[in-house]
Amino acid sequence: MAKENLVDLILNDYDSFVEYHKENSDLDISEADFSHQNFENADFSNIDFSGTSFQESNLVNINFTDCDLTSVDFSRANISECDFSGAILNGTSFNYATVNFCNFSDADMAGANFSESDLSDSDFSTSENLDSCRFDESTVWPDSDKLPEDFDCTYNYDLSSLREEDDNTNNDMY
Repeated sequence: MAKENLVDLILNDYDSFVEYHKENSDLDISEADFSHQNFENADFSNIDFSGTSFQESNLVNINFTDCDLTSVDFSRANISECDFSGAILNGTSFNYATVNFCNFSDADMAGANFSESDLSDSDFSTSENLDSCRFDESTVWPDSDKLPEDFDCTYNYDLSSLREEDDNTNNDMY
């Protein structure tokens, strides 16, 4: 089935999508636009959503288990009680998103961006590569028992090191 037809099924006939998804496990719905949508109680497991936008969407109790969510845009989304277990979230944007009571067990977080996000009560304790995600001083992290043991969620932006790099770069030009 063509990608456009799958998107149409998800948006307009979810029951038919469920039946199709049961028969076809590896679906490619990459680079689709689900911005400003409301999804609740959906099973999107094992789907390639890379490059897709869920910007400003409401997502409640969604199963994203083992999905490829590389470079997905969840900016300004409200995400609650979703399962991201085993998902690939490389370069995924959660900027300004509210992400509560979600499970990120064994999810690959390399390069994910959580700037100004509220991640209260989500579980990152067994996620991978959380130390290479991006965040800022406004990011609200869950309690430490829901974070990997060695993860430092304190934001430290050292301006002096940047100034030293700029000074060295400027000196090299002359």
